[in-house]
Amino acid sequence: MFENPNLFTAILGFIVVLAPLVVVHELGHYLVGRWFGVKAEAFSVGFGKEVWGFTDKRGTRWKISALPLGGYVQFAGDMNPASQPTDEWLSLPEEERRQTFQAKSLGARAAIVAAGPLTNMLVAILIIAGFTMAFGKLVADPVIGEIVEDSPAAAAGLDLGDRIVSVDGTKIDSFDDVREYVIPYPGETISIVWLRDGREMSADVKLETHVERDRFGNEFRMGRLGIATDAVRTEDAGPFEAVAEGTRQTISIMKMSAIGLWQIITARRSLDELGGPVKIAKYSGEQLVQGWYAYIAFVAMISINLAFINLLPIPVLDGGHLAFYAIEAVRRRPVSARGQDLAFRTGLALVLGLMVFVTLLDISSLVNF
Repeated sequence: MFENPNLFTAILGFIVVLAPLVVVHELGHYLVGRWFGVKAEAFSVGFGKEVWGFTDKRGTRWKISALPLGGYVQFAGDMNPASQPTDEWLSLPEEERRQTFQAKSLGARAAIVAAGPLTNMLVAILIIAGFTMAFGKLVADPVIGEIVEDSPAAAAGLDLGDRIVSVDGTKIDSFDDVREYVIPYPGETISIVWLRDGREMSADVKLETHVERDRFGNEFRMGRLGIATDAVRTEDAGPFEAVAEGTRQTISIMKMSAIGLWQIITARRSLDELGGPVKIAKYSGEQLVQGWYAYIAFVAMISINLAFINLLPIPVLDGGHLAFYAIEAVRRRPVSARGQDLAFRTGLALVLGLMVFVTLLDISSLVNF
């Protein structure tokens, strides 16, 4: 393993992270499409000009393309960005038309589109489940075992041995639940209820903003209450319990991603916390030099974030298609082809503009890399 990150480890780490996750994502679309009888005309890893490829016996062109920043599956009949029927589609023979994406029911189309991000989530769940089975499940009771001096917790009157009951009205079962309501909210006020000698007590606490730096100089802003627990134990976990834990952690990370994005949109977090391909490459190289355990955990994190990004209700992303299908289910008819085409053009401009913006941010942050 490498000792320090460099340009080579960044490129290597980026390719080893992104390429398999893109393939897995697109395989989700492809396999569910095949299940519903939709013919796939092309399966591409990357965009742009084809570098290498072959055509299988079903007529699907499998290829690697020049720009390795994603991929796609082109289904038969998918002749416009909105996947709407066209005169060209209507002119197809009946047998061919039955194998096209547009010919399938609303539920089938939604399942095919949702399969990509859901497959990414499944990858993360299986990785976390594997770690849980290998190393055990950490269980931490929400009992305070340590309080930082002059911390928000100390100011609120929390004491050793207190058991956290709820945060912002949500029941707390473990210390991980407390972190979930603290870490994403630097500088914000939360409401805490705790038990002391059988008596219920409560307080509104303004969290401290803590900036943590890793060995590579990366900074992370997080909320801090100023407590820790010593009631930690490791429990063995079977396959079903491990998958349940993987699912719980995956959903928790997606929730934190949504909170972080909303905080950026509402200016409660800096735009510097956005990251694009360059920053992913940088982090990939850094995790690669730390060993395979850290690197595989990073793969799970990126897989979750790919699922989250693709589920955003932005036209051209999977979430945008799903949003239109939801509208179609309510209205009992699809949005007009013109309306969808305009939305997808706007969405494409937004995504490309955001990509350029975050790439410039990434480059500006690499002064010391």
